[in-house]
Amino acid sequence: MNKIQTPDSLISPASRRGFMRSGGVLSAAAVALLAGNDVMAAAHAQKMDMSKDVGILNVALGLEHEAINAYQLGAGSGLLQKPVLDVAVQFQGHHKTHRDALIATIQKLGGKPVAEMKLEDYAKSLNAASLKSQADVLDLAARLELGATNAYLSVIPALGDRELAKVAARLAADETMHYTVLTSALGRPLPPGALSFGA
Repeated sequence: MNKIQTPDSLISPASRRGFMRSGGVLSAAAVALLAGNDVMAAAHAQKMDMSKDVGILNVALGLEHEAINAYQLGAGSGLLQKPVLDVAVQFQGHHKTHRDALIATIQKLGGKPVAEMKLEDYAKSLNAASLKSQADVLDLAARLELGATNAYLSVIPALGDRELAKVAARLAADETMHYTVLTSALGRPLPPGALSFGA
């Protein structure tokens, strides 16, 4: 396959979040690859131009890079107490698994995965210098997890295949779990109404 490039405009974290919120939707083939179902992906891919999927997957990959580095900044800050640090490292591991699946999928589609920036670049874009307490670190992580939850939920409506929708829902469920645990650790109440995610 030809290498598909990602527009430079999607490199910044703010651009990635905005792109996902504005309706970036994956094809059935891309979600099948994320699920590890190459046969289903091949059946769908023959009918589609994969360049749009590569762009959307690279946006998601950029969000995963950002989350991994945000947890690294939190872990390295010295602000997290031991039990909270353990959970942060576990969540970072989840994001690394998501990252690896996204990279493999982008490559199978003939695309070039967006590169991870340096930790210092994430520190600047996330304003890590403003983190002065454990609560500050948790608040940052919760905001990023909520954004990831909504981004993954945004792809589900376009999927006609139940198995593909299940994969997208599982990714969103991981992010929702992270958000809920972090919100609870901050002592904040649960969202007051039903259907509060993905709106």
